[in-house]
Order: sequence, then structure tokens, then C-alpha cells
Amino acid sequence: MNVVIVVDASGAARLEARKADEAARIAKVKAKGFVPDEVGPEIPEAPARGPVRMYDLVGLYPNGERGFAPKPAGFRGRKTLVRADSFDLMARKAKGHNRPAPFSPSQVAMGRFYRDLTEKHASAGMRCSSLESLSQRSSGGGGTYIDAVLRDRERLAQMHHRIGSGSALIVRRHRPSARGSRVGITDRRLVDMVCLEDATISGVLRKHGWSIKSDLIASLTLALCNALDRMVGNSRSSGVTGCHMGGDPVSIWDEIRD
Repeated sequence: MNVVIVVDASGAARLEARKADEAARIAKVKAKGFVPDEVGPEIPEAPARGPVRMYDLVGLYPNGERGFAPKPAGFRGRKTLVRADSFDLMARKAKGHNRPAPFSPSQVAMGRFYRDLTEKHASAGMRCSSLESLSQRSSGGGGTYIDAVLRDRERLAQMHHRIGSGSALIVRRHRPSARGSRVGITDRRLVDMVCLEDATISGVLRKHGWSIKSDLIASLTLALCNALDRMVGNSRSSGVTGCHMGGDPVSIWDEIRD
């Protein structure tokens, strides 16, 4: 048992965790907030912060008379911590199994740009976002602000159009006896869950009632690669060239689980 019964002088009994088990539990929680020495003591240990990745700040510094060279720009040469998103988690999982990263740098950059633009537009705080408001520009630059927000909205609409309304995984492709409570996964929902909600591919499958199988992970990963390529503007008939899956798309994700 992981608990012991303690009876005090008044005869009241209470349950207490064994000291060894409690110490191990606390150590495990603290380990989640571990801060590497490279980032310095200013960043405190915070287990509730969630998964992070170490990031090296880089700046351009003069190199010779006219040239510039990238060098570490952190305070006293230190690095910093950045909250890990779903792309970081999936890349880390693949690396742990000696697999290549599932998404190319351009696809990851597109997914993060889509997330940042969506959050920026959602927090714009406009009183009105109609085109008629453009005629009410003020001399204080209010019209410029409205123009920028409308441009963000137009760009998001263009991205949504490029994602399309197709289905990444369709329920009807499977036998009725095997469908169960599965729900079809659209491309738009797949992109939003991974980019905006920090869901992994396995998490998307689990949320829609699908089994966590290597062939489904490969299919959904390929669908996300295709969607991100379309958002970038690449017109490919297949997204295989844009993915970093390499080799057999089924076996490459074998044994990778969240």
C-alpha cells in the first residue's frame, strides 16, 4: 500500500502517504520544471509551465568593414526557454525513436504563423470590423490600425480557403462494424487542433474516437503536411515531398505514441 494509517493521542485516525513514495512524487513534479544551467538563475523552476525547449537568441553583429555575422545575443551569452508547442513535442517524440522530424521547417513555420496571426486577430479588440469603418478614419492613425486588422482577416480567410473543406480521415472508408464512435476529421479541424490547440497527431485521433495506429498516424500526418503546403502556397499533387517522414509512411511512425 502507498499509505499508512496514523492514530493520534485522541484516537483519531488519518491516512498519510509513505514518506519514500511522497518524496519520489515531489521529485518527479520538480523534475518537470527543471531549468538548464545555460539559461541562468533568472528563470525559476516552474513545473506548471509545461514542456519547454531551450532557445538561443541570435543577433547580427558587425563582421569586418561591411559584413555582418550571426552571434549569440542573449544576456551574458545565456539562452532562454520557449514554451514547446505541438510541433516541438512531435519532433521530440520522433527523435526519441531515431526518426526524422515529421514536418519540414517551412511547414512548421507556416503552422506557427497561422497560430500567431489567428491569436493576434482574435485579440484585436475592434469596435467594428466592417469595410464601412474605413471611411471613418481619424487623423490619429485609427484608420491605419483598422486597415491592418482587415488585412489580417483577409489573410486568414485566404489561409482557410487554401486549407479547404476536405476530410483528412473519412469514416465511410471503414467498415460499419469498425466505425464505432469515430468521427470524420476535416482538414480545417486537423490544422486548428495542431496549430491552435497544441494537439499532437495522436491527440487528434484520440479526440475523434480513432485508434492510435501507425497507418492512421501516417495518413493524418500526410494530410497535415498537404494542408500546410497549401497554406504556404505550394501546389503539389502530393505532400510526400514536403514531409520529413522518409521511407515507408506506415513503418516510420510505428511505435510512436503520445
